[in-house]
Amino acid sequence: MSKKKIGVLTSGGDCAGLNATLRAVTHAGVRSGYEIIGIEDGTAGLLGDTPRYRILTPNMMDTIVMRQGGTILGTTNKGDPFKFLMPDGSIKNRSEEIIANLNSLNLDALIGIGGDGSMAILRKLATQGNINLIGIPKTIDNDLGKTENSVGFETAVWTATEALDRLQPTAASHDRVMILEVMGRDAGHIALNSGIAGGADIILIPEIPYNFDSVNKRIIDIREKEGRNFVLIIISEAIKTVDGSDVLTSKDSENQKRYGGVGHYISERITEDTGFETRVTVLGHIQRGCPPIPMDRLIASAFGVKAIELVKQQKFDRMVAWSEREVIDVPISEAIASYQDVDINATMVKTARALGICFGD
Repeated sequence: MSKKKIGVLTSGGDCAGLNATLRAVTHAGVRSGYEIIGIEDGTAGLLGDTPRYRILTPNMMDTIVMRQGGTILGTTNKGDPFKFLMPDGSIKNRSEEIIANLNSLNLDALIGIGGDGSMAILRKLATQGNINLIGIPKTIDNDLGKTENSVGFETAVWTATEALDRLQPTAASHDRVMILEVMGRDAGHIALNSGIAGGADIILIPEIPYNFDSVNKRIIDIREKEGRNFVLIIISEAIKTVDGSDVLTSKDSENQKRYGGVGHYISERITEDTGFETRVTVLGHIQRGCPPIPMDRLIASAFGVKAIELVKQQKFDRMVAWSEREVIDVPISEAIASYQDVDINATMVKTARALGICFGD
């Protein structure tokens, strides 16, 4: 009899902890008698005449790999296979091509590591092709539903917190207002959590509308009433102007929204209104590419092991999730249907307000 096979792929934007997840899947899977097939470049590795893959072994997936950022398999956040943009500009449904390549691998199950968009595409492919799918949540945005945490989020928060730690001394040295723009797309989790941990004075997130009267007042109070010569502001990339429009938001070749530039809008307005000198740091992809911190390694390891358990139990169309310090599993359909942005009435926002942090409202 041929050995049973499990396929695994990383899809969507990269983040810290993906290799730790692959390592856990490989070690737990091989110890359970499976051969682990690592599919390269996400769904892009399943396009063409033959699938691109490599067999993953415990010797390959060692502790050195666990420490590395990115993904050794590669990934893609472009090319919806159901609406694939061809070189001539036409749109083609290439889903059957992907399904055929998956079937050629004779997999007993497929483990997909991705965010909400990737998870939705993989589930649609699995439903159409009758593929046994298990999902593992990863996103620095932490906006995937039904899980308190996703692979990559903790490291992104740590990186942004460290940036605030480094900006504080230079802000104090030069009597400046320092603005840090972080990622997170339409959810403000990174800005909120790192803002609290990094001692920000002002946090601006998409979930809470702001106005410059409140922002300026807090800056002036810090400098003139509290006698401190610097101010730290952290903002989420997706906040809009006060009149509700996007700032320098562009779109890529596939019409996907790309954020960036709102930090400079905030900076110019603060300088104009208050006269204080400001500087902007856009953290960007540094939040994605660094080695995972311990918490992300732990979550990744627990998620990978749980995914193999679900395969052994023949419990498919499920996503592993973090809940109350335990790993559970939930329907993938529920996870992608319940977007998780910042709850403005929950603990972290209340904590920030109690500490005197201003949200500009």
